[in-house]
Amino acid sequence: MNLITKKLIDLSDEKHKEFNSKLCPDTNKEILGIKIPILRKIAKEVLKENNDWESFVKNKNPQYFEEVILQGLIIAYSKLEFKEKIKYIKEFIPKIDSWAICDTFVPTLKINEKNLKEYWKFILPYAKSNKEFEIRFSVISMLDYFLIDEYVDEVIKILDSINNDGYYTKMGVAWTLAEIGIKYNSKLMDYLRGKNNLDKFTYNKTLQKMIESYRITAEEKEVLKLMKKK
Repeated sequence: MNLITKKLIDLSDEKHKEFNSKLCPDTNKEILGIKIPILRKIAKEVLKENNDWESFVKNKNPQYFEEVILQGLIIAYSKLEFKEKIKYIKEFIPKIDSWAICDTFVPTLKINEKNLKEYWKFILPYAKSNKEFEIRFSVISMLDYFLIDEYVDEVIKILDSINNDGYYTKMGVAWTLAEIGIKYNSKLMDYLRGKNNLDKFTYNKTLQKMIESYRITAEEKEVLKLMKKK
């Protein structure tokens, strides 16, 4: 057992383990019960102090849920050149088996404007995958980085083309569409009122997430409520 994994085991928290087990029933990994801020701190320490962090993140079969999250955080925080970092991201994606791993990893990457075009090309094939969390990785990447003028129309087209029954796929699509509805309201409303390929669950979840947002006016919420499919 490597020293990083041993440190994680030593930090195991039974109470938080129980909480995380309920929050993340989708993972097939053993949960230790370590809060994300602690894992973020460890990731930065590892990069600063451990010259062998690459061997830790390249472990293809980590036993613990927190090991996977830590691998992702180390990759995200690393100072690698983007072309090199993409290689690590590609190796990491097959380990994602939980919404929490995906949704912690993707925003931490902090893809900057200079690398957006290359990252866009990288994530597109994953939207066409038949694997639930590969699709979610692509969708959450769109949510975090591509809800901007240059990409939003293409994002809507791609989300509309996704056909996967995975719960976390559908929730990711609904969340992203709802954010588009908040930022580009008329564009999203035209899409929802027009011909689209959304199943009833995803369509209604999109409306629900918009209605729940404090960034939508009371008048807009009343309109959305009337659009719900029975």
